[in-house]
Amino acid sequence: MSKYTVMVVGMGKRGKSHAFHFNANGNFEVVGICDIDEAKCAEVAPGLGNPRIGTDAARMANELKPDVFCFCTLPHIRVEMIQIGVACGAKLIAFEKPVALSSEEGIRIKEILSTSTAKVVVSHQHRYGRHYQAVKDVIASGKIGKVHTVYGYAHGWAAHMLSHIIDYSMWFNGYAKAEWVMAQAAGKHKLADMHASPDYIAGFVQFENGVRGIYECGGGSPDVPEVERWWGKNKIGAIGTEGYAEVYTGNGWKAVTKDGILTGEGTMNYETDMPGYINDMVEWLEHGNASDCAFANAYAGFEIMLGMFRSAAVGGQVAMPLASGENELNLLKQNMSDNRLFVTLDESKKEFSC
Repeated sequence: MSKYTVMVVGMGKRGKSHAFHFNANGNFEVVGICDIDEAKCAEVAPGLGNPRIGTDAARMANELKPDVFCFCTLPHIRVEMIQIGVACGAKLIAFEKPVALSSEEGIRIKEILSTSTAKVVVSHQHRYGRHYQAVKDVIASGKIGKVHTVYGYAHGWAAHMLSHIIDYSMWFNGYAKAEWVMAQAAGKHKLADMHASPDYIAGFVQFENGVRGIYECGGGSPDVPEVERWWGKNKIGAIGTEGYAEVYTGNGWKAVTKDGILTGEGTMNYETDMPGYINDMVEWLEHGNASDCAFANAYAGFEIMLGMFRSAAVGGQVAMPLASGENELNLLKQNMSDNRLFVTLDESKKEFSC
């Protein structure tokens, strides 16, 4: 087969990671990299075979007509980037989570993509770590019995981490559809961040197959003592009738089953996680095998996340799927209490200015 051409927009840490892993896969050729700071492109271009560089994403995409349009930009320009990917006729669009910062934006993105035949993936790439794969295998094998609860905890704030923990827990639950969500939130410091969200949010999800989801994300989340590094203190798992299985982003996994305790190693690492994410794009393009990172899966988790935001802002249960769009961040700014945030870990105090 011929190589698929790739253009990557955004040469920050994640953009460079995408570009170099596309370049390392023999099925792809990076033909263009773009950033508002052209010097960032010039710095990495030699290691990518000297693709075209530039600062105007729309112009470059229109001229290069890449098979794959990938963007790793700040979240406030998602709609603009999706429009560029569709307009240039890309066969596949890949972009960073979260899908958007409001349900208004998310619905708009979904509408734009409905006009395109492009395959779309969202970078929930932690799942390719061997510890995530091991927990998925334990749950799917039935070793913990019939699953009745899935859960996720993270100390990073929601715009960074909530879509991750929701997505992997839904993966463990076969991507069953959600019926309703309910949540509470505290702390407004990160509402002013480029990755805007409340400092701490906790809530519940009822899935159609009877499974309950429980999530906590941000400064008030419980400690994950199995992990030392603050950003790696994430725990995602499932409880069944015969035991439980959970993964720790920064330090392995554990399962307690009727046949004994199982444990294993693994840590989130771009160098080991990204190849599987890239390979699944090839599988989808070549053989029609949809990636687990497909937009449909990510969007279902996005609706839960924004439903939690909406519930925290206005109260009560929020029906899924979302019937209409809102600017949930504005609702939170208007309705959340100004009371101080209580954090669980001392090292969270600096991050959340409390």
